[in-house]
Amino acid sequence: MVPANQSPQRRILLGAHMSIANGMHTAFRRGAQVGCTTMQVFVKNNTQWTGPPLTPEDVRLFRTEQERTAINPVVAHAAYLINLCARDPVTLKRSRHALIDELQRCDALGITALILHPGAHLGAGEEEGIKRIAESLAFVHERTPDVRVLTTLECTAGQGTAVGYRFEHLRRIIDRVEESNRMAVCLDTCHLFAAGYDISTEEGWESMLHEFNEILGLERLVAVHVNDSRRECGARVDRHEHIGKGTIGLTAFRMLMNDPRCADIPKILETPKSDDMHEDVENMNVLRALITDAASAM
Repeated sequence: MVPANQSPQRRILLGAHMSIANGMHTAFRRGAQVGCTTMQVFVKNNTQWTGPPLTPEDVRLFRTEQERTAINPVVAHAAYLINLCARDPVTLKRSRHALIDELQRCDALGITALILHPGAHLGAGEEEGIKRIAESLAFVHERTPDVRVLTTLECTAGQGTAVGYRFEHLRRIIDRVEESNRMAVCLDTCHLFAAGYDISTEEGWESMLHEFNEILGLERLVAVHVNDSRRECGARVDRHEHIGKGTIGLTAFRMLMNDPRCADIPKILETPKSDDMHEDVENMNVLRALITDAASAM
C-alpha cells in the first residue's frame, strides 16, 4: 500500500468515499486506515435536505486531521436528494438551497470540489432539463459569490431521465452558466460504460478521453470515480462493482492508472464495502498493481 505521507513525486492520488459518522474529521482516520492519499466525503447527512451548522470546532478538527494524515485533496459528493431540474417547485427550491449550503460547508472545510449529478428531468425533456439545471446553477452562484469550491458536474449512466450521460449535455449546461470558471467535471468509469462509452479497450479509452477533451477540455476534469460495472456497455443502468469483477475489464483501469493526463486527478472508489472496509484495500491493491514503473515515478 502507498502511504499518504510519501514524497509528492511518487504520490498516486487514489482513495475512496469515506463515512463521516461521528464527525467530519473521522473520515481521515478511516481513509488513512485503508491507505487513501485522497478521498471523497459527504458534508452532511446524505439522506436529509439540511444538517446542523458546522461549528468552528468541526472545522478545526477537520483541518487538523487532514494535516496529520496528509490526505489531500479532499472532494465532496452532494446529497443525492438534490435535483437541479426538478419539475416540482418545492423540490427545486430545496435542491437549490441545499446546494448553496453544501458549497458553503465545503468552502469552510477547504474542500476543493463539490461533485453532483446534474439532475433528472422527470419527463420534461432533456433540453428543458439542461435549461433548468443552468438556471439553478446561476441561482446558486449568485448567492455564493465568495465561495472558491468548484461546482463539479458528474457524468451519469443515463438511467431513467437523468441528464448528463453525454459530454454534450455537460457542455451545454456549462455554456449557459455565466461564471463558467466555477464549473468542473467528474468522470465515473461505471457511468461512462453504462452510458455507451466503451472504455474496455485501449482504443476505447483513448477515444473517450479525446472526445472529452474536444467537447469539455481536460482542464475541467477534477476527479474520476473508479468503479467497475455490473451491467453491459450501453445498458444505461448505474450499478457499481468491484474492480476487475464487473463487465468493464481491467484494461480501462490500467489505462486510467497509467495515463499521464490523469496523474494529478483524484481517483476515488465508490464500490460496495463492509464496516471493516477491506474491499477498499483490495480494490486499491488491484489498481496499484496495474501501475507501471514509469507511471509510479511521476
